[in-house]
Amino acid sequence: MRPRMWLLLAAQLAALHGNSVLQQTPAYIMVQTNQMVMLSCKAISSSTTRIYWLRQLHAPSSNSHHEILAFWDSSKGTIHSEGVEQKKITVFRDGSSFFLNLTRVKLEDSGTYFCMVIGSPTLIFGTGTQLSVVDILPTTAQTTKKSTPKKTVCRLPRPETRKGPLCSPITLSLLVAGILVLLVSLGVAIHLYCRQRRARLRFMKHLRLYPLQECSRLDY
Repeated sequence: MRPRMWLLLAAQLAALHGNSVLQQTPAYIMVQTNQMVMLSCKAISSSTTRIYWLRQLHAPSSNSHHEILAFWDSSKGTIHSEGVEQKKITVFRDGSSFFLNLTRVKLEDSGTYFCMVIGSPTLIFGTGTQLSVVDILPTTAQTTKKSTPKKTVCRLPRPETRKGPLCSPITLSLLVAGILVLLVSLGVAIHLYCRQRRARLRFMKHLRLYPLQECSRLDY
């Protein structure tokens, strides 16, 4: 890039940032070192034949330094500036959108990137994309996820199952003793009933055999 063009860009850059003719996406991006980044610049006018990509290394101020990385020309393709690593930076077009592709980014690649077209009579800049390159991505973004509350299930208490024998030894012994007493009483009652019945039968038999003798005895 000619020094004359560089002076012209530096003089008019501060007053022309953020023109709505060129829309850049994303507005902010954070990536890890040695990764690839692709920045987009959409031109409202489809007649754009040349677009420049610049990098601002520090926060915007009157002493900000801007570096022209490369530009895309409809007839020449990608043209890199002096001192720029060509394998690392690629500029291409797809319809009305222009892209800047950065590979294997480093910490020093952090800054604000602008696309620019040369209008008549002024320069037109895009809205800008702030690139932040870090060694380790922060993990605080994970806290923004909503945690789904767990459903509380009410469960009725289960009845406790009693372990061990249902009756104690004392209860069992009393129960057996009661059964034995009942059996003995029943046996005694049956025995007495049988004796009474046998005695009655003998008496009735005796009366049948000696009816007259018994009657005479009764007369006397």
